[in-house]
Amino acid sequence: MSLERKNNSLKIIYVILDGIGDLPHSSINSLTPLEAANTPNLDYLAINGVMGEVITVGKGIAPQSDIAVFNMLGYNFKDVPYVGRGIVESIGCGIDMQTGDLALRGNFATIDENQKIIDRRAGRIIESKEAKSLCQTLNSAILLKDPDASVVVIPTIAHRVTIRFRHKKIKLSNKITNTDPAYDKVNGMGIAKTDIVEMKVLKSIPQDESLSSKISSDIVNDFSNQVYIISKKHPVNKSREKRNLSVMNCILVRDAGNTIPHYAPIDQKYNMTVGCVVDMPVEIGISKILGMDIIEAGSINDYVIKAKVTAKELQKYDMIYVHIKGPDEFGHDGDALGKKQNIEKIDRDFFGTLLRELEISNVVIVVSGDHSTPCIKKSHTDDPVPLLISSKILKNTRIQRFTESYAKTGPVGTLMGSDVLDKTLEMIYS
Repeated sequence: MSLERKNNSLKIIYVILDGIGDLPHSSINSLTPLEAANTPNLDYLAINGVMGEVITVGKGIAPQSDIAVFNMLGYNFKDVPYVGRGIVESIGCGIDMQTGDLALRGNFATIDENQKIIDRRAGRIIESKEAKSLCQTLNSAILLKDPDASVVVIPTIAHRVTIRFRHKKIKLSNKITNTDPAYDKVNGMGIAKTDIVEMKVLKSIPQDESLSSKISSDIVNDFSNQVYIISKKHPVNKSREKRNLSVMNCILVRDAGNTIPHYAPIDQKYNMTVGCVVDMPVEIGISKILGMDIIEAGSINDYVIKAKVTAKELQKYDMIYVHIKGPDEFGHDGDALGKKQNIEKIDRDFFGTLLRELEISNVVIVVSGDHSTPCIKKSHTDDPVPLLISSKILKNTRIQRFTESYAKTGPVGTLMGSDVLDKTLEMIYS
């Protein structure tokens, strides 16, 4: 969609709060973290805006962040294949990729000798130097059984890694299953599984009869076996054992991709100049793929800096997209009180600073999420996320707070994620 903007002075700040949607939790008086949180700045925006809710990818789909963010930016992949998170993250962290290479997202995890998963994220407490040291050893010590295959493992943030396989003679296939039991892969999309009976490392299986898929799954399984053998003896893990920390003796992989994507640049799609404030490899990859200018704005939890930089840089762009990671991790950990407190910090430090720094009369602030991560589920779900479109030019409604319950009754109704920006532009420019 490319609407002619009748008021070119209007600017848009589009904020995605990762995993913001939730369900009532007994530890916070049977409220959701948003309902329990003290959020005067978000509430101010809600009072001066309209609300609705969003099904980010599709009914019944509990999406990963990559496909959800693409949809929330207007790219729905109904008619084109999705390349997979592995490719997106490899682009985000700058791995040398060629079409025919195989890229996967990985998690350092803790498993026992029977391949039972004790912790999918190895306790989350992973120092950068630990991840780098272990990955360096894996890169030098792993010798795949297939003499024409090679692997590179790149640590990114905390428990996260990106893996690239390359083969000298064939194009590797993305038609293989995950070893991570928490996620399935459907049409290239990573989908959270909510019916897991037992958390064990899975064998990667070919999804078609091709030789390439068989070779690709064999390589992944060989890699997984060697990671366990090498890492359990590594000095990093010996040190972690002494400090009573979860060892990093497994890499769970998911979301195989083997094709470099080419999608319409976002500035052409919406006839706007677009910058972004992002931190995670997956969001950086999305930004590079869609041609957004990446704006440096402190580290992942520097909410005040992010707000100040966003307000300043808005002079250069028609829209700035901001992705804030915090709430999702508390959802995965089942920490409803922590999620509530993180939301309060985001409200105070990010939205409070933003409102002080901006001339709000010529700015439209859109706030939503990429998916729900309810603390009682400790996983992404298909529950809708709240949507707020706040602007002085919009008709005031009776909305009082930015919460899931107000979103359900908001006048915007229920949108699909890929329609959010189109709807916003229609409301403010038509």
